[in-house]
Amino acid sequence: MPIRAKYVHTNLIARDWKKLVRFYCHVFGCEPKEPERDLSAPWLDKVNAAPHAHLRGVHLCLPGYGDDGPTLEIFSYDQLIERDLPRANECGFAHIAFRVDDVDEALQAVIAAGGGSVGEIATAEVDGVGLLRVVYARDPEGNIVELQKWSGTGELVVNS
Repeated sequence: MPIRAKYVHTNLIARDWKKLVRFYCHVFGCEPKEPERDLSAPWLDKVNAAPHAHLRGVHLCLPGYGDDGPTLEIFSYDQLIERDLPRANECGFAHIAFRVDDVDEALQAVIAAGGGSVGEIATAEVDGVGLLRVVYARDPEGNIVELQKWSGTGELVVNS
């Protein structure tokens, strides 16, 4: 029997958390959820196993959810460990996804805001689900963002 759980947030570690927050707010309409975090404490060192860690950042409310919905947590550590750009077929967390009204327009907005593309826009009929138009893009720090639109499953509804 599964444990009782509720999805809370996804964490994204950024080189420049403020720049990445501006990107997700500008392109996808995310909203910062106060307070900003400025954390350095023994409990944090115990949790993340990174001695003397200091991190700063903020949670973002995601479009389509209210203030109590899951958030995208964007933080920067004072000391970062660099890695290669993520690839779609790497083990571990691969991407975050946003449902959009227009995939082509959303990809152009990502690019205009300093992001890029991974592959090309594709359209496919998914049996039992509907018609999917989709592309993988990159935010300004190279993280993969899926942009998707489903036809035949209702229109995009965003909570106000």
